[in-house]
Amino acid sequence: MAGQDERKGKDAFIGLSFWVEIDGLEVASFDECSAITMETETYEYAEGGLNTYTHKFPVRTKYSNITLKRGLDPGQDLFKWYCDTMDWYAQGSNGAHKRKNVTITVYDPARKPVMKYHLMNAYPVKWTGPELKASTGAVAIESLEFAHEGLVTRSNR
Repeated sequence: MAGQDERKGKDAFIGLSFWVEIDGLEVASFDECSAITMETETYEYAEGGLNTYTHKFPVRTKYSNITLKRGLDPGQDLFKWYCDTMDWYAQGSNGAHKRKNVTITVYDPARKPVMKYHLMNAYPVKWTGPELKASTGAVAIESLEFAHEGLVTRSNR
């Protein structure tokens, strides 16, 4: 059964939480993280005289941008990172020193780490502030979208 941990006979994916570290500093817990996606492009080669299929060869792997969402941060660390990075690019630099390694650590219900996703050379590409509606009493949510150059995973089980 999908999502079933065969060793323990229970669903291992219920009640998970996660924390985010940027360059080794634990930033905070987030309410949401978009799917972490890797996709390999392919090149199709049609061999002459072979009409039943085409050869497919891997070309390069792409990584999707990641979006994190959480309640508004009074310290504005993510907003400052976004502004600093954009200012650096606006000055004509490649912004290499503004890129940071991001680690997303997933915890089980007992607060033990079960998986770490290390995103290499990440930099923010979009910050979204909260939608402000006094009549709804909703929590003010900010989101940060960032690009990165690669993914390394480590299971703690």
